[in-house]
Amino acid sequence: MCMVGSMPPAVLITGAGRRIGAVLAHRFGKAGWHVVLHVGHNPEAARDIASSLPSAEVVQCDLRDGDAALAMIADLAARLDDCRMLINCAAVFTPDTAQAIDHAIFAEAITVNAETPARMSQAFLARARARGGRRVIQFLDQKIANPNPDFFSYTMAKHAFAATVRMLAMAQPNPADRIYGLAPGAMLPSFDQHAHEHEASGRMNLLRRLTDPDELAGAALFMAQGYLASGETLFIDSGQHLLSQPRDVLFLAREQACHHP
Repeated sequence: MCMVGSMPPAVLITGAGRRIGAVLAHRFGKAGWHVVLHVGHNPEAARDIASSLPSAEVVQCDLRDGDAALAMIADLAARLDDCRMLINCAAVFTPDTAQAIDHAIFAEAITVNAETPARMSQAFLARARARGGRRVIQFLDQKIANPNPDFFSYTMAKHAFAATVRMLAMAQPNPADRIYGLAPGAMLPSFDQHAHEHEASGRMNLLRRLTDPDELAGAALFMAQGYLASGETLFIDSGQHLLSQPRDVLFLAREQACHHP
């Protein structure tokens, strides 16, 4: 952990050791925030990121344990004077189908992708001290507007999580607080994709372009200013959510490759 001068505003990013969470951590750190990088397991990568930022620390807990997650929020709220932002980015993405829901997969998905981050949001909004209002960003998925039957439990959980954005926004007594949704499309290779498969699937949007993960980080920094009305959701997906895709783009790209070798 490295801190210089007085403590800057703090942001807690869940799942910050890899993928989109790591992109967010770098972007907020460079923008002058104190970045609290949450990891569930294997904190080494997060520690490497933290050591490269001007002001950062690493916290660890398994989001399958909601009580442990609430304890983490309580600790940060007690010791950080300007704990301004929570970004619920961590998620599990395990395949099951509309034909036969897998109970174990569903139980993990609904806990990690919806229940625990919703509880963390409630605790953060109740306990965090922040100058100028608190900010919560719920990471969703363009599937909330463009659903398909693949990754059935994951998608159910994201739909449930999306409902928390407006409900939490309506429930806040402090008009300075803001709760937002941020819904990405296909940005990084997912599940068991190879790079060439992602190159094809990542362009399955209205603009036929690969969406840079840094665009998400830029949107999150914009949301941190509180310029949008609370309860809003932004889609950063090059228009993917405006399509109607019958399967996850991971499988659409494979089907396309089979038909056009």
